[in-house]
Amino acid sequence: MSSKPYTSTEGHRPIRSFVLRQGRFTEAQQRAFDEEWSRYGVDYTGQPRDLSTLFPRAAETVMEIGFGNGEALRFAAGNEPDRNLIGLEVHAPGVGRLLNWVAEDGRTNVRVYHHDAVEVLTNEVADGALDEVRIYFPDPWHKKRHNKRRLVQPEFATLLARKLRVGGLLHLATDWEPYAEHMWDVLDAEPMLRNRAGQRGFVPRPSWRPQTHFETRGQKLGHGVWDLLYDRVEPGA
Repeated sequence: MSSKPYTSTEGHRPIRSFVLRQGRFTEAQQRAFDEEWSRYGVDYTGQPRDLSTLFPRAAETVMEIGFGNGEALRFAAGNEPDRNLIGLEVHAPGVGRLLNWVAEDGRTNVRVYHHDAVEVLTNEVADGALDEVRIYFPDPWHKKRHNKRRLVQPEFATLLARKLRVGGLLHLATDWEPYAEHMWDVLDAEPMLRNRAGQRGFVPRPSWRPQTHFETRGQKLGHGVWDLLYDRVEPGA
């Protein structure tokens, strides 16, 4: 795992996909790294790679950025067995938990990076290589002075759009309305992305995204959830 940030232009604040807050790392999670990483883990090299070679067979490729404890990715592995799924997460406890889960479930369609997503996308993923990108409940950075730390920024939106094939999908979800507003500001302005629900639109939770325990608890407290779907299009189309 590297802390080196990505930047595309001089004079701009570097983009990072995370700020590291390492949680408690259990013995079971450490064993997962020791025993399962060689099977499911992808070591960052900083060199372009053919993602299809990571899996037993070529298929549509879905990338989930910041998968947390891996709950949604575990669900997707069983729900979408005909697709290849790549998870990116920098927090070791979540990676360990997912490694244990996919091993327990016997999945062959999941691979995991323990690395900064921006560096992976920039250096290892070819343009147009992804069929879908998922970003579920990224850190909203509630305080105004911290808003600049949010993952969804114009440079990152352009990077994501480049890595999606034309016709591919970007799916984001947040339970913080000010962050949804921020996402609309950024993504609706990106010419390679088109909001499937129209400008500043959102959709009900799609069937392929499971409802988490945290989300259920929040909804009981009256919290909203916003799912945003953006199609990758040719600029001007």
